[in-house]
Amino acid sequence: MVVLLPEIWDALQAAAEADLTLAQAIVDSAGVIVQSDDLTICYDERGAKYELPKYVLSEPTNLIREN
Repeated sequence: MVVLLPEIWDALQAAAEADLTLAQAIVDSAGVIVQSDDLTICYDERGAKYELPKYVLSEPTNLIREN
């Protein structure tokens, strides 16, 4: 059984919220291997797979803005 580590999830969250240069530094320092261009499929150094749905990687477009 492969255990998904909370520190990898934290690194992925930080990378998803950062600009490209900082995101690359975050995943490199956490030892994350990014399989897809959009961070949806990543692996840690032990080979555990982390899958992120696309909706967590983009700003919502269906919200009503109040003035």
